[in-house]
Amino acid sequence: MDERILKWLFDIKIAIEEIDSYFENQEKDFFKYRENIMLKRAIERNLEIIGEAMNRILKRDLSFESEISNAKAIIGLRNQVIHAYDNISDENIWSILINHLPKLKLEVDQLVDKQ
Repeated sequence: MDERILKWLFDIKIAIEEIDSYFENQEKDFFKYRENIMLKRAIERNLEIIGEAMNRILKRDLSFESEISNAKAIIGLRNQVIHAYDNISDENIWSILINHLPKLKLEVDQLVDKQ
């Protein structure tokens, strides 16, 4: 695997771990998330990093689109967070955290472990 791609996969892995760390020693609670502007912005920033890293990976090697579920949607979310920030829904971000981030973490871990 290309060294740059491996670096970007680690960037994704670290961003996911950082998001997970925000909920250490506590349950993930949507209502607490919705009321905590710093938490929301921190999570959005990590989602931007994940999306940008994914964008760079696909630009370098399109075959990763089949290795990572929803790779294009991840990039689309990054674009939405950056460019359509006023249309971001707390429910949508929360759904991504609960339903999609664990799968992405698994896929990235498997790709990194191959190295």
